[in-house]
Amino acid sequence: MNLAYIDEILIAWMHRYGLTLLRFAIGVVFVWFGALKILGISPVTQLVAETYSFLPPGFLLFLGVWEVAIGIGLIGKIALRTTLALLWLQMLGTFTSLLLNPAVFFINSNFFLLTTEGEFVIKNIVFIAASIVIGGFEGSSKKTVQ
Repeated sequence: MNLAYIDEILIAWMHRYGLTLLRFAIGVVFVWFGALKILGISPVTQLVAETYSFLPPGFLLFLGVWEVAIGIGLIGKIALRTTLALLWLQMLGTFTSLLLNPAVFFINSNFFLLTTEGEFVIKNIVFIAASIVIGGFEGSSKKTVQ
C-alpha cells in the first residue's frame, strides 16, 4: 500500500463521519457538564454563584437542564437550529462572565494572562466555531459549499 492510497481512505472516512463525530463529541460534553450541575456536584458551582450572584439560587439547576438539552439535541440531531441557538445563548452567558468578574479569569487584569478559570471559558471559542460548522453542513439540505 502506498501512502497516497492510505491518505485517500482516511480523508474519505473523515469526510463521511467527521460531522457526526463532532456533533456527538460536543453533545457528550454538554450532557456531562449539565448532568454534573443537575446532580449538584459540578466543580463550577462556586464560580457560577460568585460571578452571577444576581441570579436566583435555582439557576444552576436550570443551566444544567439547558446544557443537557443542548447535548441531547446535538447527539440526536433534534431541532438542530434551535439546539444551536441554545448553545450560542449559553456561550454568550459564559463569555459574559469575563466582563462580570475579570479578576477570576485574568491574572493582574491582563487579558493575555489567563487563570485556570479563564482557560476554561476561552476554550469555548472552539465550541462556537464547531457549532457553526455543524449548523452550516448538518442544518442544510445541501452538503457542499457553492
